[in-house]
Amino acid sequence: MKTVSLEKELKSNAYPGRGIILGRSADGTKAVAAYFIMGRSENSRNRIFVTDGEGIRTQAYDPSKLTDPSLIIYAPVRVLGNKTIVTNGDQTDTIYEGLDRQMTFEQSLRSREFEPDAPNYTPRISGVIHLENGRFHHALSILKSDNGNPDACCRYTYAYENCPAGEGHFIHTYQCDGNPLPSFSGEPKPVEIPDDQKAFAQMLWTSLHEENKVSLFVRYIDIATGAYETEIINKHQ
Repeated sequence: MKTVSLEKELKSNAYPGRGIILGRSADGTKAVAAYFIMGRSENSRNRIFVTDGEGIRTQAYDPSKLTDPSLIIYAPVRVLGNKTIVTNGDQTDTIYEGLDRQMTFEQSLRSREFEPDAPNYTPRISGVIHLENGRFHHALSILKSDNGNPDACCRYTYAYENCPAGEGHFIHTYQCDGNPLPSFSGEPKPVEIPDDQKAFAQMLWTSLHEENKVSLFVRYIDIATGAYETEIINKHQ
């Protein structure tokens, strides 16, 4: 697939929903993970990212306005040894527990499917970064309904071994805005990953739709040592 401009992809889509980007920095030394959330309802927009150990979790910005926490309060990022897990829901915990029991990424997700939020049936998107002996691998998954059929779950996993420098892959929940919201279609999109973490985070944040964007997480992980730097941007600061 041809590499696409991440900036153009985001600026041309008012509502990709929630998105995961995994890849390697241009100098080849860092594994990169980014995750953003958007919202159309007051409940969805009433969120921030906060650190939680080595990972992050979502939290209500104004607890008095929180109406239904079931699909919006979760830990998007958790770390298990040399693995970093990034997802758009509480399947982060499912993957963490599965990997801890020596299951594969794909096996861990067998017990889950898309979200029960009819009529959208929001896909569950998940990713994992694995660092070992100076090498970097990553995988992405999407669990989605079969064209809106709640009785059929389509499961896709994409694994990338030793990703080239400056290359990443982008997956998001929705093709675009709509009612109901159309699920993401096709393979994760190849994108460029720069060396400058702050510039990358700023580009992502400014490219997201101003009214719909909620929070952004970006992490650069040293492939050799596992040390990392994290950027979090919340619309509600």
